[in-house]
Amino acid sequence: MDHKLTVNQIKLWRIAIYVIFALPGFAISSWISRTPTIRDALGASTSQMGWIILGLSVGSFIGLLTSSHLVAHKGGRFIIASGLSLSCIGILVVGIGGSWLTSSITVFLGLAIYGFGHGICGVAMNVEGTAIERAVQKSILTSFHAAYSFGMLLGALAGYGAIKLGISVPIHMGFAIAIILVFAFYFCRYIPEGTGKEIGTDVTEPSMSAKERMAVWKERRTILIGIIVLGMAFAEGSANDWIPLIMVDGYNVTPALGSIAYSLFVAAMMIFRITGGILLNRFGRVVILRLSSISAIIGLLIVIFGQSYHFAMVGVVFWGIGAACGFPVGMSAAGDDPRGVAARVGVVSTLGYLASLAGPPLIGLIGESVGLLRALMIILIAVTIAGLLSQAARPIDVTGKTLDLK
Repeated sequence: MDHKLTVNQIKLWRIAIYVIFALPGFAISSWISRTPTIRDALGASTSQMGWIILGLSVGSFIGLLTSSHLVAHKGGRFIIASGLSLSCIGILVVGIGGSWLTSSITVFLGLAIYGFGHGICGVAMNVEGTAIERAVQKSILTSFHAAYSFGMLLGALAGYGAIKLGISVPIHMGFAIAIILVFAFYFCRYIPEGTGKEIGTDVTEPSMSAKERMAVWKERRTILIGIIVLGMAFAEGSANDWIPLIMVDGYNVTPALGSIAYSLFVAAMMIFRITGGILLNRFGRVVILRLSSISAIIGLLIVIFGQSYHFAMVGVVFWGIGAACGFPVGMSAAGDDPRGVAARVGVVSTLGYLASLAGPPLIGLIGESVGLLRALMIILIAVTIAGLLSQAARPIDVTGKTLDLK
């Protein structure tokens, strides 16, 4: 990447990454908002939906394991464009399989394709985000993830509108794909070529070999950050996949009200992520992570033990606030050292997305036996562990020394 970017180029780069972060959020929310419709069309039980959603986990996990090598070879811009294109193909397959074909296998395969694209795009856009943080010397990664939440909110509201208007799932997904592709290929041109690329570049610091990139899995700090992100991403991912069904099955409301509850969760996350950068710059990563875990615990307890839909909605807000900053703060911490940033972001992303994507099927399997509400208890454990380990996210300089910051 050209390190002599002008102020205007950095500004356009920053705007482009805001848009890029919003697009995967819009994509996944388009699927999530239609899960009750697809579940009913397939005639799937709670446990069967868990297995279908596993396709998303499988595809994402493969994408995450290969993402750091792909970014190191091709750079962030190329991988973002490729990932979003594959995600769109996956969404189309899901729409067709979940409506016209009513085939669980087709939906599973579509989610796997989508998951692979989402996984590689997720790492690449976080590499871009950490690079912009270094360029502007401020904590702004939470605001990029706020754009992701904004995309999710738009997708959830679009899903609600599609349900109310009786628009079929394939037509809904087709409109979503068109929006994603138009915005992706317009704004990708403002992303500097080669961010995160370490193979075949002429840099002052020697690039990491494949063996060195794999060795970051043994770094204590990187793994601890990954565990923090794992717990917080579990809280976020489970909400993304299950809140509509939790409200429909647990509180006996309509699918439209289930989508409203999900929209409220996403809105709470988005608002807290927008203000997260200011709070991080004032209080530091450790304090924000601890407060986030406490908020998530309060919210989950209210949702699990609430006696009414409206009281549960209060819990959804606390849950959304608590889940908001864990993932972006972990990505920011993983990117403290620019050398090998793709590898470390890849490790932390892998652990985070693993929880975010493999956790929901686990919730489905447990929920089949004890109910979805009681199955959420496992998230409480993960979030508590994340809060206890938050000290590992303290900033370091490029020598690996912990800085005297909050």
